[in-house]
Amino acid sequence: MQIKLLCFGITKEIIGQFEHYIELPEEQTIADLRAEIIRKFPDFIKLKSLKFALNDEYVGDETLLKPNAEIVLIPPVSGG
Repeated sequence: MQIKLLCFGITKEIIGQFEHYIELPEEQTIADLRAEIIRKFPDFIKLKSLKFALNDEYVGDETLLKPNAEIVLIPPVSGG
């Protein structure tokens, strides 16, 4: 199945584009997607607090993905 990633901040810098598509087998979770992103882009291992959003809501690692899902990669933020 195809998953569309929308990338912001450091995630966009690592992937090199705002929009990226990833192919995964059926019945995959956010945890599986995270593992595939790290496999393809090893610099993601450094982003310990990387979050994922699906349909404008934060989702956890156990969330099951559906074909053509649009996932927003939410990088860690710092402030002061």
